[in-house]
Amino acid sequence: MTDAARPSRALLLMCAGAIAALVGAGGALAAPTIEDQVHSVASGLMCPVCAGQTVADSDSELARQMRETIRQRLQRGESPEQIVAYFIAQFGEGALASPPPRGPALLLWLSLPVALVVGLFAIRRMLRSRAPARGPAPPPPTPAEQREIEQTLREME
Repeated sequence: MTDAARPSRALLLMCAGAIAALVGAGGALAAPTIEDQVHSVASGLMCPVCAGQTVADSDSELARQMRETIRQRLQRGESPEQIVAYFIAQFGEGALASPPPRGPALLLWLSLPVALVVGLFAIRRMLRSRAPARGPAPPPPTPAEQREIEQTLREME
């Protein structure tokens, strides 16, 4: 086999591996099970009694009851949006893991981009203040200075 054919063979093997991975993942992308759906909905809801945990992550009794309610409602044919709306009606928008950007939550949504812009501006300003001040470029040497430079360089050789 020639050296030129080796990269082509490696590329062919990589493509075949990628296709095999996609085909294998295709089965996982099929219809999600009821437990997958329960987990998906529960991941979008915060546990009312657990600080900073979603219903999917919490082991509290209330979280277990909420997961069971989600499971029952999914089995009855309700959509995830309807189930989330039910929990919002029960606990308010604080039940959402990602609250919509309005009201006080809008401030949180906007704070990250604003902080990023302010931080980048501050870093830029700091770097510019630390950079040495550049004066104007020195003028080119006069003919006499040029001869002196050339003579000094010849002497150094």
